[in-house]
Formats: sequence, C-alpha cells, structure tokens
Amino acid sequence: MCGITGWVDYERDLTGAREIAQAMTDTMSCRGPDDEGLWLSPHAAIGHRRLAIIDLAGGRQPMIAEADGRELAVLTYSGEVYNFQELRDELVSRGHAFRTYSDTEVLLHAYLEWGEDLADHLNGMFAFAVWDTRTEQLILVRDRMGIKPLYYYPTHDGVLFGSEPKAILANPMAERVVDADGLREMLAFVKTPEVAIFKGMYEVRPGQIVKIRREGISKRRYWQLTAYEHTDDIPATVLNVRGLLDDIISRQLISDVPLCTLLSGGLDSSAVTALAAHDLKAQGLGTVRSFSVDFRGYTENFKPDAARATPDGPYAHDLVRHVGSEHTDIVLDSADLIDPAVRAAVLRARDLPVGMGDMDTSLYLLFRAIRSHSTVALSGESADEVFGGYQWFHDPVAVHADTFPWLAVGDIVGHMNLDLLDQDLLRMLDIPGYQADSYHDSMAEVPRLPGENGLEARMREVSYFNLTRFVQMLLDRKDRMSMAVGLEVRVPFCDHRLVNYVFNAPWAMKTFDGREKSLLRAACADILPDSILRRVKSPYPSTQDPSYGVALRDAARELLRGDYLPSQEIMDLVDARKMVSRADGEPLPRPPLERLLQLDAWLKDYEVKVSV
Repeated sequence: MCGITGWVDYERDLTGAREIAQAMTDTMSCRGPDDEGLWLSPHAAIGHRRLAIIDLAGGRQPMIAEADGRELAVLTYSGEVYNFQELRDELVSRGHAFRTYSDTEVLLHAYLEWGEDLADHLNGMFAFAVWDTRTEQLILVRDRMGIKPLYYYPTHDGVLFGSEPKAILANPMAERVVDADGLREMLAFVKTPEVAIFKGMYEVRPGQIVKIRREGISKRRYWQLTAYEHTDDIPATVLNVRGLLDDIISRQLISDVPLCTLLSGGLDSSAVTALAAHDLKAQGLGTVRSFSVDFRGYTENFKPDAARATPDGPYAHDLVRHVGSEHTDIVLDSADLIDPAVRAAVLRARDLPVGMGDMDTSLYLLFRAIRSHSTVALSGESADEVFGGYQWFHDPVAVHADTFPWLAVGDIVGHMNLDLLDQDLLRMLDIPGYQADSYHDSMAEVPRLPGENGLEARMREVSYFNLTRFVQMLLDRKDRMSMAVGLEVRVPFCDHRLVNYVFNAPWAMKTFDGREKSLLRAACADILPDSILRRVKSPYPSTQDPSYGVALRDAARELLRGDYLPSQEIMDLVDARKMVSRADGEPLPRPPLERLLQLDAWLKDYEVKVSV
C-alpha cells in the first residue's frame, strides 16, 4: 500500500520546485510510514510514501525503468497486484529482466510491454501514475472497483495528483474552494463518479485511465460491469462462487508482513476468516489472527433497533471457536469515541465532513489497535453490494422507488443529517433534484440483457447502483481510516471476476433459499457454524451508550458559545442552540450534532472557502 502524489507542468522547470513537491509528498506520510521518495525532472515531480508489504528491501519508489543508461518511465504506485507472480513469469518469457521481487517492478515492466493497456492484465487493488520520459506523458490508473483512491486537479499547464485531496491541496496552485455542486455532493449521500467536492478537483473513476499530455487531458474506461446471460444452474453457480473465493483468498493472503482478518460475526467477515483459516492450515502456516471491535457493555445492554437485531460479539466468538483463530476484541468506550484528538485525526483522514459519526471513529480506533500487531487485514466489505445483503434489496418500496434504494428507507442509515442546515441554503441547493439527476445518470449506464424485464431487470439496476454508487462511499471510508494508521485492508469480495459473475446471476438465484445472500451462504456452508449461517444481516455497530450523545451535546454547546463560527453561513445556529439546550434526558439526535461539529472543524482546519 502507499501514498502517491505528483505534479506535471509543461511550461515550468519543476527541478526548482522541490520544496512544494516534498510538502505534497509529506501529506501522505500516514499512508506510507516506512519510506519516502521524490523524483524531479524539468516537467514532472513524482512523490511516494511507502508502506512496505512485498519485497521490503527491493520495492522502493518512485521506481525508474532504464535502458542503456536512459530513463524510460517513472512509476509511483499504491496497492497490491495479486497476480504479479504470473505476470512476472510472462514478462520474463518476453525478455524482461528483474532486479527485485516486488510487484512494483512487475507493474513498471508491464507498462514497458503493454503501455496503458497494462491495466487489462492486472488483478488487484491499485492506483498508480506513470510518467513516460520518452513522450512526456502521464497516465493515472485506478483499479476496477475503486478500492484505492486517486484524485487529480488540472492546471493551466498540466496537472496535480494524489492519493488524497490533501496531497493536492498542499500545492498553492490548488484552491480550497467548495461551490454549490460540491456542497450538493457532500450532502446528498450519493457518490457521483469523478466528482471530488473541491472545486476544480476530480477523482479518477474506478476502471478508468486518465492521460495527460501537452495537448490536454483525455479519459477512457478500461473496465466496467457487463451484462451477459448466466447459464449455470444453482449448484454450478454455488460451486463457481466457492472456487472464485478460494482463489481470491489464497492470492490475498500473500504478504511479507503480519496479516489478519476483520471479524464482526456476520456472514461476510466470517466467510473471509474461515476461508483464510482453511487456506493457511492447508499450507501448514498455522492459524489466522482475527480482530473485532466492541463497546464496553454493548452486548450486556444491547437493545435491538430497526437496523440491528443482535450484537456482534457472541457470533464473532462462535466463529473464533469454530475455526480456532487467534482472536482479539478491541473494546472501546465513549471517552475513546469523543476524544477531540481522535475526532480530529478522523477528519484529517477523511479530508471532508462526510463521516458516519462514531462508526468512523470506532473504525479508526480499531485499525489503530490492529496496526500494533498486523500490517495487512482482510475485510468482508462489499459482500452486501455483490450478493444483495442490504435491507433495501428486499424491501419492495425501496426496490421500486424512483431513486437510489438506500434513499428510500427512511432513517435506517441516518444518511441525511440535514436537520441543522440553513433552510434557505437547502432550498437553493435542491438536494432532492441533485439526487434525482444522479439517479437518472446511473440508470442510463446500466448494462442490460435483451428481453430482460420485470423484477429481474429492476434488480439488475439496483445491483448496479450499489456496485457503482453506494459501495464507493464505504470503500473510501475503509481506505481512509485504515491508511491513516498505515494499515492495508484488502477486500476479497471486490475481485472483479467475482463481482461481474454474481452481477449476472439472476435475482431469483441470489435469493433461492428465501434469504439474503443465498449464494454466499451456500458457498461457505461447509466452513461456518450454524449460528453464523442463520444470523440476519446486521450493519457495522454504533454505540448505544447514552453518555456518547451527552458528550456530543456538551461539545456542541461549547462550540456554540463562540462569537463567530465558520459554519454559520451553512448551519442554522439558532436551531442548533435550541437543540443543545434541551433538558437532560430528552431525546437528542446525534447525526445533526456530528454534522455541526465536523463541518465547523473542517471549514476552520482546512481553511475552505464556500462559494455558493
């Protein structure tokens, strides 16, 4: 894993811009705590911060390809290519010679062999930039599912780029401005491809290549979901899903540093942990190590709600006993979650006030604790989008709503957090209209089968929305929280082979046992305990401790005592003061207070100018 950044300027000599290029690179130190590198040329500055995972001694970056004493190309790369060993063998057969055992060098030689078409050959999660010194051309490439982030900011004479916005914003050429469209994207709980919220900044779309030349910028998609007729019956489909998962997990267990799994006790993370345990045992490599997050007193005092029927702890421990993993519970309390330093670190990791409150904070603290034991973790993220696990896949009202289904399920995900926003501003932004436009743009993209109609056609659309719009929010959250502490999190369910195969399985097959995620449950039935197989989907936990809401209210009260708040042009501070003045014991909605605190801190710390 790593953090990458760079600067291309066709009219300026960047060899004299080391200080700025270094500042951009330094912002990525959390993503890459092990090493750093900076390469300068007249028209390109390429920076890198490294988290060493494969070939610890030989994978330094930026990596330069040379021939006859001449520099050919320079690579800065974040991620993992899981088929690098096969690619290395193929490249050797084509005459390439290697100095290291790193996947980085394989990627660089793949570029020399195939140019920008190298992306078609890669299986993995990655975001990388290649500066071709022969043509003075830069390409930016992002993995098919968008697991690793990559942003760029066109300038008059070139481009700035980075793994995160903060790398770009460290360059004085990038303005810290958010306009009306940026606010709409930030508030709408949709993820519009290529939109980066900061004005003038863009995100490389999953499965996209962005090419920068003197003549300008061009873009093309090298991969996207495709529709084809699924001809396998249920037993064959289950067998193929299991075969893919076995191969994916085996590939993603390759690491030269300590590795673990994230375990919630749900079907997805339990399947990953059990498959990893099975593979490690077969290789004679011992048992898997697993980690869970919990809150002090959560299981003992758990109260079921609309989203969560059961606490995670008992189920996670069932799986631990079943597979014999070496397990650790990371137990948090409200003081941990409200700690100002932790909340500031979460905002810094996110770059934007788009967080999920205590669920972000607890994830950050979980990853920070894991990092003292392991450098790589496997996660069950994205299985719900792939196999159809969320409630809105199974709610007829949400399925048939003329909007994204997660926007039709009321307060279950607590997505809007708009209660304290200025009402005049909200009317001007027209968030529902923005969501409708995004929805119709997404509808126009859906790949379809001739003659497919009715529920099957609609569920293809719903699956597409989740795999291209919803999952991006969660993958970004996972990446930011993990890389903020130098932890690499791998997501086996995002392997593009599995994603496109299951995308084309009929909906009736995905629910053949009358439950959510039927194919995944059947594929892993032999390695999971009955308690896990019977458990109903439960989202990532949120603390139920009333003292957390009280602490939020106290922090908001303290904030609102100030004479001037950066957020006052966006938030309705009159309503905010009414909310925090409620008597002790009255119901206190947490999301609006989270929004107020985070938005104000962001405007202040990032010195953002809001232009509407």
